Amino acid sequence: MARLHSIESFGTVDGPGVRFVVFLQGCPMRCKYCHNPDTWDFDGGKDTNPQQIYQQVKKYSNYIKKGGVTVSGGEPLMQIDFLIELFTLLKQDGIHTCIDTSGIAFYPEDLDWMAKFEQLCKLTDLFLVDIKHIDEDMHRKLTGQSRMRPHLFTQYLSDHHHPMWIRLVIVEGYTQNDDYYHRVKEYIDGLNGVEKVEILPYHTMGIKKYESLNIPYPLKGVNPPSKQEIEKVKEILGVK
Repeated sequence: MARLHSIESFGTVDGPGVRFVVFLQGCPMRCKYCHNPDTWDFDGGKDTNPQQIYQQVKKYSNYIKKGGVTVSGGEPLMQIDFLIELFTLLKQDGIHTCIDTSGIAFYPEDLDWMAKFEQLCKLTDLFLVDIKHIDEDMHRKLTGQSRMRPHLFTQYLSDHHHPMWIRLVIVEGYTQNDDYYHRVKEYIDGLNGVEKVEILPYHTMGIKKYESLNIPYPLKGVNPPSKQEIEKVKEILGVK
């Protein structure tokens, strides 16, 4: 069983091709730019199981045959047993599998959990890795959590040459400056398995969700980056 937030049957921004996207409920991070605060609560959403999701995926098999299935969140690795069961079913049908994660739920000190994760890696074709910040203090300010687990997670994927796409959100006051862009480039250049880097401009589309949940919006007054700023980031990072 797992706690499900929602599904998107025709996703185009969460991995290659057209994808069936599963959003799981629950996340330990509190990213200031998060546009889905309704996914934070681990008791929110509704119960589901791998077989139920698999049956829904099958209805869209013709649409996603050149894409696949992506599990996002929330933080999907918090529900690793569900991921293993679902991806086992999907791989039997040859469906491309992808996990969108920050790596905050990576537990290398737990041998039982690592055994599960190694099993999951064999079933996962691609990881979308959200790098929140590469500086510890700024990571804590931006997310409320240490960067230790996300860093160890990314390094594990690199050491084992697992395919990944790196995602970076550009937000004024946190990740928007030239020095940081160059530091990030150096960090990414040291990783193995990076197939693509995606630059995601900060946006304010989640404000209404914060208002409906009576949660103060933490980046009030912060503007999205300009088109020129995004082009500069792409140039420094070598993103086409």
